[in-house]
Amino acid sequence: MNILYYDCFAGISGDMHLAALLDLGLDYDELVLELAGLGLDGYGVQASRATRQGIAGTQVRVVVDPKQPGHRNLRQIEALIGASSLKGRVQARAVAVFRRMAQAEAHIHDTSPDQIHFHEIGALEAIVDIVSGAIALERLNVDRVLCSPVELGGGVTHCAHGVLPAPTPATLELLKGAPVKLGAVPFEATTPTGAALLATFVDEFVAHPALRVQRIGYGIGHRDGSIPNVLRVLLGEAPGEEDEQGELCVLECNIDDMNPECYDHVLERLFAAGAHDAWLTPVLMRKNRPGTLLGVLCTPMLALALTDVLLIETTTLGVRQHAATHAAPKREAWRVATRYGEVAVKVAYHQGRPLHGKPEYEDCKRLALENGVPIHRIYEAARTALAARGLPPEAAERLP
Repeated sequence: MNILYYDCFAGISGDMHLAALLDLGLDYDELVLELAGLGLDGYGVQASRATRQGIAGTQVRVVVDPKQPGHRNLRQIEALIGASSLKGRVQARAVAVFRRMAQAEAHIHDTSPDQIHFHEIGALEAIVDIVSGAIALERLNVDRVLCSPVELGGGVTHCAHGVLPAPTPATLELLKGAPVKLGAVPFEATTPTGAALLATFVDEFVAHPALRVQRIGYGIGHRDGSIPNVLRVLLGEAPGEEDEQGELCVLECNIDDMNPECYDHVLERLFAAGAHDAWLTPVLMRKNRPGTLLGVLCTPMLALALTDVLLIETTTLGVRQHAATHAAPKREAWRVATRYGEVAVKVAYHQGRPLHGKPEYEDCKRLALENGVPIHRIYEAARTALAARGLPPEAAERLP
């Protein structure tokens, strides 16, 4: 299991977040190419090396044409991302971040998320920062996200609403319930965009994680203070991790009166809200009516939030919940080179031996289209590359 840990000792902003993940290993050219799927013009992402108090890392600046719209509302942003060519999970994660921000702003201004008028939140720079963060989690094959207590800073900050205390009301609302620290620097250390990324992506806040660190990234900010204006991110796995064992929840509901076109939207909402898995099973209900059993696998902590998604987004009148014991093999994320390009592969282990390697479908699909070859050739090339990396033939996935 790949674990990403945010060490927010000096806070977090959208550009620091992107910079840290680029420093961790996200490929800049691949990021720019995928961002182009938004279909937006008038911006550029500049990445360079920089230091803060002797710590070297990557610094990012999103340069925006001043003629670009200064604000967008939530529906415009959702439509923009929904019409893009971004992967489904990337779209779902990015939209979830904006919805979190809209809910926070709506609570502060005593209105509904659809009625608030975005300013900085809807600006192009924030869109690039948030979508880039969603792309990064997908590209880095992150399975679980942890975070330290978050430094929020102090003083005042200037925004479209005027002069506000730092941290801003939106930042505090977004991180309500999370461990935070105040006043280490006399400026806004954590921005609303950074807070929304954490509120959406983080599975657990923990001060002292047990982690076997494999890679480290440093995102350099644009401020100077008594502590380095740096976001540190760690990528690794739990020490001594073999097969995963744990308690999960299964949520279920029967549906026989909903437009089937809506299931895709429901599943995206469930995954964006943190579901481990979700599935649809055809069933026969009372009076032999055909229906659908919608199942969700999640941690007990997320059961209530995901139940809300099911009750709000579907026509069900009730959701069942029961405990389940979960066992899963240890996984590693590999990237193998083929004649058609690089393919991400998840390799599963049991008792220290590889069980199988599964090439990522989205990579295989993309390379098949780019090279004009059948997709099964990409799978075959990935299997050959896995064998060259030492994966036994019997451990390779049966490919099409």
